[in-house]
Amino acid sequence: MRVPSEEVAPRVRVVSEMSRVLDPVPDDLAGEMHTPSGVGGGEAVKSVAVVGASGAVGDVIIRLLEERKFPVGAIKFLASERSAGKTLKFAGETYPIEPLAAGAFAGVDIVLSSTPASISRQFSPIAARAGAVVVDNSSAFRMDPDVPLVVPEVNPHDVARHKGIIANPNCSTIQMVVALKPLHDAFRIRRVIVSTYQAVSGAGRKGIHELQLQTLAHVAGQDAPAPSKFAHPIAFNCIPHIDDFLPNGYTKEEMKLVNETRKIMGDDAIDVCPTCVRVPVLNSHSESILIETERPITPEAARDVWSRAPGLVVVDDPGSRLYPLPAAASDRDEVFVGRIRQDLRRPNALLFWCVATTSAKGPPPTPSRSPRSCSSSIRWGRRRRLAWPSQGRPCPSPGFAEGGC
Repeated sequence: MRVPSEEVAPRVRVVSEMSRVLDPVPDDLAGEMHTPSGVGGGEAVKSVAVVGASGAVGDVIIRLLEERKFPVGAIKFLASERSAGKTLKFAGETYPIEPLAAGAFAGVDIVLSSTPASISRQFSPIAARAGAVVVDNSSAFRMDPDVPLVVPEVNPHDVARHKGIIANPNCSTIQMVVALKPLHDAFRIRRVIVSTYQAVSGAGRKGIHELQLQTLAHVAGQDAPAPSKFAHPIAFNCIPHIDDFLPNGYTKEEMKLVNETRKIMGDDAIDVCPTCVRVPVLNSHSESILIETERPITPEAARDVWSRAPGLVVVDDPGSRLYPLPAAASDRDEVFVGRIRQDLRRPNALLFWCVATTSAKGPPPTPSRSPRSCSSSIRWGRRRRLAWPSQGRPCPSPGFAEGGC
C-alpha cells in the first residue's frame, strides 16, 4: 500500500482560453500507466465490483471508469433486486446487473460502493471480510475512528491505516477541504464560516427531476407539482434546509461539514460554522467561505499558495468578469476558487468563493481516484487537465462525486 509521491504531483500550466484540453501523459508517469484489455490493454486490477450500479452515482462511476480507462481485468455491477437482470454497457460490452448479496464479493479486489447508509452498513463489512478494499460513498463509516476518511489532495497518507473500508466524504466537505488544506498548512486556520449553495444533483435523480418539472410548469404558466424530494418548491427558490434538523438547530448536512472537516484535516480545534442551502442549480455546489488564521494572510499570499496546490484552479479576475461559476465547473474535475478578498478589518481573515461539480468531483476518496492513488496494485490512469483563464494555474485532478449531498 503506497500513496502518490511528489514525483507524480500534477504539473501546472497557464492556459489563456476557456476550453478543456487533454494533455499527453507526462514522462514521469509513463512507467506507471497500465490499462487492461477491453479498457486499453496492460496490467489490471483483477476484479472490481460497482455497488449501486443502477443509481445516479453508479452511472457516474461507470462513466468515469470507462472514460479514464481505469485498469480493471474483470468487473461486475451490483444493485438491488429491483434492478437485477437489467443490462448496462461498459467498455463496449454488455453486462448484466447482478443482485447485491453476501456472496457477490468472492474474488473481488476493489468495491466501489454508492448506496444508502443502511445498505452500506450491511454489505461493506461483508465485502471487506471477503478480502476486498471497499471505497464507500455513503455516510455510514465517515466518522468511524477505525475507518479513514480520505481526500487524496488533502490526506492520502490516511489510507494506509484502512482495515478494508475507506470512507468517502460528503461532496460539500470535499471541495472546501481541498481549498482549505494548503492555507491551513501555510497560515493555520482557526475558524471557518461557510454558506453553501448546493445544486439539486446532490439529491440525486429525484432532485433533478423535481426542479425540471417545477420549472417547466412555471414557464408554461401552470401549477407546479407539489414538492416531494425537497421541503418546499425548489424552482426559483432557495431552501436553507438540507437533511434533517438536529436538536442544536443545525442540520445533519451542516454537521457533516463540521465533523468531516476536522477529521480530514486532522485538527479538532478548527471551528466550523456552516449554513447549507439548496438552490435551483442542476449541478455544481458553490460555497462562500470566510477563514480566520493564526498568521496574517493576504489575497496575494493565498493565490500563491493555491497556484501550487493539487486539484485547484484560481479564477479570480472580477474586472474581466472572471470568477468560478457552477455552470462552467460542471463535469470538470478541479475545485475552483475566486472572489478572493481581505476582511475589511482583520489582517488574519480572508473571504473567497469556491465551486466544484457534484458529478465529477468526489467526496474522496473518490472511487475513480482513491484506488489508483492509494493502492500499489492499481496504476494511475490518464489524467485530465482543465484550461480556464486564471491568475493561478490549473492542476489536473481525476475525480468523481457523490450524488447524495
